[in-house]
Amino acid sequence: MTEQRGVKSIVMDGQEIERCLTRIAHQILETNHGAENLALVGIVTRGDVLAHRLAQKIREIEGVEVGLGSLDISFYRDDFLTNMSPEIHATDIPFDMDGKNIVLVDDVLYTGRTIRAALDAVMDLGRPARVELAVLVDRGHRELPIRADFVGKNVPSSRDESVRLFLQETDGHSDVEILEIAPGRRAGSAPLGKE
Repeated sequence: MTEQRGVKSIVMDGQEIERCLTRIAHQILETNHGAENLALVGIVTRGDVLAHRLAQKIREIEGVEVGLGSLDISFYRDDFLTNMSPEIHATDIPFDMDGKNIVLVDDVLYTGRTIRAALDAVMDLGRPARVELAVLVDRGHRELPIRADFVGKNVPSSRDESVRLFLQETDGHSDVEILEIAPGRRAGSAPLGKE
């Protein structure tokens, strides 16, 4: 269960988020030598929204549509059995992953456990040629040997803080906030539609 006390700071506003996504889109295209054989897979829910925004930016830059999918990792999480009521979403991968260059997209990279679960889910769905990771925020504190290939912003934080992305599409406003965590609680994603 997550619970925060209050906003300590706002580290990115909506405009900065858009600038970071534009830069990440260019970096993805440069690394992959264009958009051929490229697909974006967003980890629901905010990673999914970011993947849609990145696909739009790639469309504007290259003039092509890339494969776009969403991935629910609820059943792959290592805390699935201890979370009695996980919020389940649909996985939607409308293309064959085999041989594709897949870019996983997530909002905040923290311990690496979400990405480990996402990699397990991807491998159950196909055999990509390569899997890369794009995140809007890397806050550190890794517990697994996972790193992002594309990072919008590094945001140093303590374990007593929660770094949360809010997006217009899901929350009614866009920014990245650092919140203080109430004693005895843990960091986690922002609930949908809540501040």
